[in-house]
Amino acid sequence: MFGTEVVSDFRKGGKIVWRGEWEGKRYEDKGEIRDVQPGRLLEFSHFSPMTGEKDMPENYHLVAIELSDAGGKTDVTLTQDNNPTEKSREHSEKNWQGMLDRLKKVLEKEK
Repeated sequence: MFGTEVVSDFRKGGKIVWRGEWEGKRYEDKGEIRDVQPGRLLEFSHFSPMTGEKDMPENYHLVAIELSDAGGKTDVTLTQDNNPTEKSREHSEKNWQGMLDRLKKVLEKEK
């Protein structure tokens, strides 16, 4: 995620932390691994203090990244819930699309 350092054991119930810098500000986001199915699914909660919201369960997102076979290719489906406003949803969508576009470039280069 945008050059972020990610710290996790990627085991169900384990913690996950993202550290980095965004627009000149250092940040540390956090969450918990909710589900892992190697080669198929990674699901985690996510909270960012940069939102200005309190660190409470209702302010966490649930993110799921699913991989599926598409006839010799891999489809990636990413979902995120709990966007409090349309503006927030659009911001998240833009960020995730950028991340997925960069992932695609890296993977296509490796071919």
